[in-house]
Amino acid sequence: MMSDETETQVYHVEEAIGHVIRRVHQRATAIFLDVMQETGLTPTQFAALAKLHDEGALSQNHLGRLTAMDPATTQGVIRRLVERGLIQRAADETDRRRAVLRLSDAGEELAQKAISLGFDVTNRVLEPLSPRERARFVSLLERLV
Repeated sequence: MMSDETETQVYHVEEAIGHVIRRVHQRATAIFLDVMQETGLTPTQFAALAKLHDEGALSQNHLGRLTAMDPATTQGVIRRLVERGLIQRAADETDRRRAVLRLSDAGEELAQKAISLGFDVTNRVLEPLSPRERARFVSLLERLV
C-alpha cells in the first residue's frame, strides 16, 4: 500500500519546458519561412546578413560568434551566401591569413529588405501577447541564454 508521500508523479511531456520551447521554435520557424519565402534565406543566412549589415566587415570567426553559430555551420552559411553573390570575401589587410566578409551591393539590398520582413516575423510570433507581455517574455528568455 502506497502512502500519499510516495505517490508517483505523472510527467506530462506537453508541459515540459523543452517541449514547449521546441513547439514555439517550430512555430517561429514556420512563420519565418512564410514571411521570408521571397528572399530565399534560411534563419542562419538571415542572421549572417543582418549582422554584416549592422556591423560592417567581419571575420568569419567573429560573425559566427555574433550569430551563435558553430564554425561548421558558419562555413556552410557563408559559402552559400558567397555563391549567391550576397557576401564578398577578401583577405584582411592587416593579416592576410584571415578573410574578411562584407555584404555585396546585392547583399546590402537583400539585407535591408529581409530586416524589414524580420520585424514582421517578430510581430507575428509574438502576436498572441500584449506589448507588456512581449517585453517581459523576451526579457525572461534572454535570461535563459
